[in-house]
Amino acid sequence: MHTDIWACPEAANYTPGTDLTGYKVEATDGSVGKVDKHSAEVGACYLVVDTGPWIFGRQVLLPAGIISSVDGEQRTVHVSRTKEEIKDAPEYVPDRHDHDGGHRMEFSDYYLAFFR
Repeated sequence: MHTDIWACPEAANYTPGTDLTGYKVEATDGSVGKVDKHSAEVGACYLVVDTGPWIFGRQVLLPAGIISSVDGEQRTVHVSRTKEEIKDAPEYVPDRHDHDGGHRMEFSDYYLAFFR
């Protein structure tokens, strides 16, 4: 079982060094939005997704550990969560995420609960 929520699973077909910015993001039950920011930092990989009209004006943070596959040809990232699960995640606050370890821990706790 993959439980490092901040690392991309090997089975996801992600090629290190590939910038996922601009890729579409698909939950298990439909479109979430497009990748606004992609961090590939070891031990801290994540996507920031602009949800567009789905959750108007909101960005969501998705830890790389929930990526189920990356399709470079279709420029699409598939994640292993539903839209509702993503919508219910802690609110992403860019300044807090970059400077507050507690904010990152909120995301770890939320998403790791699905692997227990």
